[in-house]
Amino acid sequence: MRNLFYLYAVQAANYLFPLITLPYLARVLGPEGFGKLALAQAASQYLYIVLEYGFSLSAAREVAKWRDRPEALQRALGGVLGARVLLSLPGAGTALLALYLFPPLRGEFGLIGGSFLLALGMSLSPVWFFQGMERMGFVALMEFFVRLLATVGIFCFVRSPEQVAWPLYLQALASFVLGFAGLAWAASWVGLRWPRFGEAWGWLRRGFSLFLFRLVVSLYTTANVLLVGLFLPPAQVALYAGAEKLSKALIPMWDPFSRLFLPRFSYLLEKSPKDASRLARRVGSIMLLLGLIAAGVLMYGSPFLVRMLLGPGYEGAVPLMRVLAWLLPLIALSNFLGIQWMLAQRMDRLFNIIIFIAGLLNVSLALLIVPRYGALGMAWVVVLSEAWVTGAVVVYLWWKGRLPWRVHEG
Repeated sequence: MRNLFYLYAVQAANYLFPLITLPYLARVLGPEGFGKLALAQAASQYLYIVLEYGFSLSAAREVAKWRDRPEALQRALGGVLGARVLLSLPGAGTALLALYLFPPLRGEFGLIGGSFLLALGMSLSPVWFFQGMERMGFVALMEFFVRLLATVGIFCFVRSPEQVAWPLYLQALASFVLGFAGLAWAASWVGLRWPRFGEAWGWLRRGFSLFLFRLVVSLYTTANVLLVGLFLPPAQVALYAGAEKLSKALIPMWDPFSRLFLPRFSYLLEKSPKDASRLARRVGSIMLLLGLIAAGVLMYGSPFLVRMLLGPGYEGAVPLMRVLAWLLPLIALSNFLGIQWMLAQRMDRLFNIIIFIAGLLNVSLALLIVPRYGALGMAWVVVLSEAWVTGAVVVYLWWKGRLPWRVHEG
């Protein structure tokens, strides 16, 4: 529970502080500037997926097994760092590609440069190492206070639409500070050696399945703002991005559950499947209940939230939020049964197939529906894609007799 608290502190730093700046930036930058910034932030999240490579799941799972072997932990720290060095070149190429793919970003070198630096800074963080060790205190406190300073910097320095890229650079600076501080702390425990190409390449191969999972997940999560940006002007992108930011502000509350209980379920399923099943029932019930409550609040409170947090000119975000509210209970179930339960049993391949189909479904429907129905069509496409993931995971686990409450029965 202590580590769960620390993980929520990290999530607060990563998601709550940007939400605090949302009303300010929406008003200072205006719908057009805010739409461009939202598109650049979505590009940054996509770049981060490439650079992070799913190590928060794959590497944390390995560290959890090696926590009593300092030499293995040292190799893991150096190997993952080397892997991210290898990934920086394709990450830079992806950033340049965004200049040509998205009409609102053409010629916006400042925004694209900020996107890449932010993704690179976030990828330096060795949070995966502390997750596996179940020692999150120092990293959580550092992340909280450094992100707080970046948030204060946005209020102090961003004053006009011409400074649209400044939030990206301020957040990138905070990410680099956190990354180097975290690496220094991890190295003080197990030491740090120069990355070796063979080890780095080995970690890339080892983590590929979960990287593929994260990449495909992005096709119906991170890619949504980018898909809207392919067809709609910046002001319309701002409406969808604003609705998505407000609707998904509560979704990151599931991430600490995944980071905490994936290693725990992996351990218990080896040692005591009955205890794993008992814990899973409790965790799943809590997550579903929280998701339903959050969806109800979001549906009825969306007019007030849009008026208070986005301001005049964003009223079109209200119907989008009411549709996107359905994501909260759906993601609660898919996160618990998929990320925590299936991955703990190394059902990576099948889960990747489910997610891959969802990604293809999301992109295909978006390309057909967004040009005709605009941002509202994109919202319904996202909900349908998530409903597919949840339903497919439940059906597969039921078919295999591996639903959490049946594991101890064999």
